[in-house]
Amino acid sequence: MTTLDIVRIPGSRIVEVARLAFATPDVDFLCFGESDQPSPEVARQAAIAALEAGETRYPDVRGLPALRQALADYLTGLHARPVTESRIQLAASGMAAISIALAATVRAGDRVVLHGPAWPNVGNAARLRGAVVEELDLTPQPDGSFRLDLERLDAMLAGARAFVLNSPNNPTGWTASREELQAILEIARRRNVWLISDEVYSRLVYDGSVAAPSLLDLAEPDDRVIVCNSFSKTWVMTGWRLGWLVVPEGTREIIADLVEVVHSGVAPFVQRAGLAAVGDTGVVERFRAHCATGRALASDALEGLNGVRYTAPRGAFYAFLGVEGLTDSLDLALKLVAKHGVAVAPGVAFGASGEGSLRVCFAQSPALMERAMQRLRDGLRAELR
Repeated sequence: MTTLDIVRIPGSRIVEVARLAFATPDVDFLCFGESDQPSPEVARQAAIAALEAGETRYPDVRGLPALRQALADYLTGLHARPVTESRIQLAASGMAAISIALAATVRAGDRVVLHGPAWPNVGNAARLRGAVVEELDLTPQPDGSFRLDLERLDAMLAGARAFVLNSPNNPTGWTASREELQAILEIARRRNVWLISDEVYSRLVYDGSVAAPSLLDLAEPDDRVIVCNSFSKTWVMTGWRLGWLVVPEGTREIIADLVEVVHSGVAPFVQRAGLAAVGDTGVVERFRAHCATGRALASDALEGLNGVRYTAPRGAFYAFLGVEGLTDSLDLALKLVAKHGVAVAPGVAFGASGEGSLRVCFAQSPALMERAMQRLRDGLRAELR
């Protein structure tokens, strides 16, 4: 059969849960990494205006100059070191940005290290490059939080080509401190390893900071560091497929050649929407407050549940809860859909180190969160007896 000659990657366990949920009446969705809030009005209106103005032709593959400059100004204002426009490259989503970063740095047979539990698309993208992917498990703490073992990371990066960092992390919410990032950067420099930093949740932190610590606060412009970001989370624009990379000084034109081959640039009307969103600073603050409310509701609902280990995350918009004695999180997630009307992501979807846990997206309206979390509480009590 022809299909036997097609490259295969592991299927998504989240999609498996979602397909059952779509086919089941009256299910609350907390399984996707997506809010129920609308995209910003300014973005929607900017896209409409751009379409009406006929901005539908091939764009500059590097991205619209105005958006490149706006992102450079945004990042310079957000972080400790300036970011020049010459380092900004637009991409068709955050995942496309990561794929392009891997295409730029990784060859077949290279070792790529990432920390787990991890969003599965990143490891699969590296495998499609022919890389050997190795995971360093985050160390779970008794309170349900996580820690990155820097000594183990140092040892694993010997001879590696790249380390993919995701902070704030999906699914755990682990967020590296400035000191941890400095240590990671120093290890990467000493080991001559590329650092690919996925910072799509950088603005979704809950300690009063405007952003999570970033490699953009620390790295020199010529370091072997590529930072990937997206409009999906910060600006509630998941379906727009708009992301960007910050690349080492002097490499943007080379990266642009890769973008030309991978997806030939981003639709200009989508970029106009992104430009409008960046200019509306209130969007980020309002969405972070929305997520903070969901985070509090999740914490209240999970408090006191026997057999559940959980601490509110420092960043991102997920509650990642460990369930005592759980060995088949997919089975539990399917039962929660079929019997209790709530869809959550099974921890195994994020690799072997995620097994025994469930991920809940709390970036939802309070009414949805209250109903869904009550269903989750009732379901866990029933299924864990």
